[in-house]
Amino acid sequence: MKVTNICCIGAGYVGGPTMAVIAEKCPHIKVTVVDLNEVRIAAWNDENVDNIPIYEPGLNEIVGKARGRNLFFSTNVDKAIDEADLIFISVNTPTKTYGTGKGMAADLKHIELCARQIAKVATNDKIIVEKSTLPVRTAEALKSILDNTGNGVKFQILSNPEFLAEGTAVQDLLHPDRVLIGGETTPDGQKAIDALVDVYAHWVPRERILKTNVWSSELSKLTANAFLAQRVSSINAISELCEKTEANVSEVAKAIGMDSRIGSKFLKASVGFGGSCFQKDILNLVYISKAFGLNEVADYWEQVIIMNDHQKRRFSKNIVQTLYNTVSGKKITFLGWAFKKDTNDTRESAAIYVADDLINEQAKIALYDPKVEHKQVMADLDYLETRTPEQNAKYMASFDNPYEACNEAHAIAILTEWDEFKDYDWQKIYDSMLKPAFVFDGRNLLDAEKMKAIGFVYQSIGS
Repeated sequence: MKVTNICCIGAGYVGGPTMAVIAEKCPHIKVTVVDLNEVRIAAWNDENVDNIPIYEPGLNEIVGKARGRNLFFSTNVDKAIDEADLIFISVNTPTKTYGTGKGMAADLKHIELCARQIAKVATNDKIIVEKSTLPVRTAEALKSILDNTGNGVKFQILSNPEFLAEGTAVQDLLHPDRVLIGGETTPDGQKAIDALVDVYAHWVPRERILKTNVWSSELSKLTANAFLAQRVSSINAISELCEKTEANVSEVAKAIGMDSRIGSKFLKASVGFGGSCFQKDILNLVYISKAFGLNEVADYWEQVIIMNDHQKRRFSKNIVQTLYNTVSGKKITFLGWAFKKDTNDTRESAAIYVADDLINEQAKIALYDPKVEHKQVMADLDYLETRTPEQNAKYMASFDNPYEACNEAHAIAILTEWDEFKDYDWQKIYDSMLKPAFVFDGRNLLDAEKMKAIGFVYQSIGS
């Protein structure tokens, strides 16, 4: 089967960038990204590509090249489904906040709604591709819904998990370590796999495209994120020990990272990991393990989440203790709200939880982040339901200028590793702050000796 028309349901962090790259690399394929969110689609169609809703380095240029040629963004979901040979499902699958599996299992209601919409609209055979991060055996549920439409249309379900790191998503798509495609082992299933392989093969070497059964593909995504998150929590556990023993976590990480059996990636101590994948996927893995009665396996992976939560709590607790055991009425400047640099995504950002702790202590938070808007900050705090939106607004203010945010602050907390923070005039910032001037570097971003030479009381993670 030769694919000439692709539909992607979901114009979010995965669907938008992935489809933009496919469209650029496959100009002969029409790619339509659909979403019911009219505001989001309007942003994707904004005449100024700098205003697209997702910030990723290089993404606006790619969208600008392909949009209107063979890349389209639309709210007409039914039309795109009807015309497509191949449909990516790339909708949100958050952790459940209700019912069985609350707090751990993935909420699949959006996935099921997509399947039922496809089943209702489709008039010819189609390949359905799971792009969202999903629990193992979700494809089975999709197939059950789609195969019982009664209209004679045949569907093949593929799993094609994303392995994107926000901030480097475009490069990850252009030069992937691997592309994983799982499908049925039947002849029709293999034909569907090959059709998707042919799409990626326009720019990805075929030896980097792995073909598996659908269950292995689904589990590989969860496992990859669980392993990466485990490394972050492991080095963060060591960072606390370093602080007690006068060891330096950066030196420890460098030493063990040079061991080829371990490697250097994901060994940077910080205030904790965030983002849309790590916590959600590990909790999903915990839930699956418990469902199969594998309680020891579940306990092992749950400890990664516990360690991450502990790292965030001890960071905020240290700020309070260092500022003479009270931050009530004190101005604490946050540099960074996104969960990592080079993205405007704030999901599960450590900054949210550190802010929540400090607001509980009645601190006044002054925030500067180069890409995150104030309304998103307030939405993140309000989502926790720790207090009313009015109370959150009383304690949280955002600034467009970092120097204004730092003016007359008692302390600065660095929560995101934006490169621009390293280039600030820190002497100017020091002069504008109340003394003693504290800096709590949650990303080990700045030069400790230079900061201390200026006069800051400087603390970093793991030293």
